[in-house]
Amino acid sequence: MSSIVPARPRGAASLADVVPSCLASLRGEANVLGLPPARAAVVVVVDGLGQAALGARRGHARTLSGVKGSLWSGWPTTTAAALTTLTTGALPGQHGLVGYSVLDAENDRVVKQLSGWDDRMRPDEWQRRPTLFETATDVESHAVGPKRYRSSGLTEAILRGATYDVAESVGDRFATAAELVESSRASLIYLYVPELDMIAHRAGWESDEWIDALEGVDSEVRSLEAGLPPDVGVIVTADHGMVDVGERRRIVFGGTPALVDGVRHVAGEPRCLQLHLEPDAGDDRRRALLDAWRSAEGDRAWVLTRDEAVEAGWFGPVDPVVVPRIGDVLVAARRGVAYYDGRDRGGEPGTMIGQHGSWSDDETMVPLRAFGAYRR
Repeated sequence: MSSIVPARPRGAASLADVVPSCLASLRGEANVLGLPPARAAVVVVVDGLGQAALGARRGHARTLSGVKGSLWSGWPTTTAAALTTLTTGALPGQHGLVGYSVLDAENDRVVKQLSGWDDRMRPDEWQRRPTLFETATDVESHAVGPKRYRSSGLTEAILRGATYDVAESVGDRFATAAELVESSRASLIYLYVPELDMIAHRAGWESDEWIDALEGVDSEVRSLEAGLPPDVGVIVTADHGMVDVGERRRIVFGGTPALVDGVRHVAGEPRCLQLHLEPDAGDDRRRALLDAWRSAEGDRAWVLTRDEAVEAGWFGPVDPVVVPRIGDVLVAARRGVAYYDGRDRGGEPGTMIGQHGSWSDDETMVPLRAFGAYRR
């Protein structure tokens, strides 16, 4: 294993700073991002748009590339964790969504945080922090997104306190945001664009389809800014970046006994496994699993125990209630690979091309672009 364990860049602003800074600007207060006063703010979240990918395709996104700025997304670099960080102002160790899929120990199961909510995992209890929409009672808050997300568990967990406005197409979402900021009241608009992430998973961020979608978003940002009242600010950012992982770099580990011996649950995602041992597994079993993974994959992944990851600050400060949700052993890819258990799919890896979840700059660094009243 590499002796250098990744960590948050020293002094870097993160997604946790975005909404608090916008709210402070609406109140005419100083803020971490240095945003000037505004009457209304629009926060556009382009799912999966990493700083590196945007830079590589800047010729197709002249509006977004015409201004500079970036943020650290938080970790793990996965949608459920990052969006919750954005809307609560807290890192995963505090809000509790510590991965794409996580261990629900009380019910002895792994649950996907995008879609697996039910009566045994209540969004208003599992997500442990009030949202910034709930606490900003002096501001009218709206979330604009597709209909399919309006009543989801994740929406209840991270957007409660905001009025959800349905708009199906990207263009309709930007038009809805433009209408909402015409109000004379102080307002905060969250606008969600999932399309680039969905395309990247299927075809890769280097695909022509992804470039076309990026051009469309860039055009909508340009049009939104052109029609804004002068006292409305716009922030464009993302929840995480993306790396394309070719088929030969998708590693199936479930058939290697030493890598799964004593493992009861595999959580996380392919670029950041969270391995949970049987409840009665002792320190020797944990050490054997750790050593096996470091021996097999230490040249292409950081392999840490839960305690090591928490001490390194990977999840930020960790609430004691959240600790059991984190794997006993974490395997975070540090090269362009992805890991699949394979035992539930006949030994075959997954088919996703665009992936995220780990510590590369391509995944952790996202754009911070300011327009309208926020443009410097």
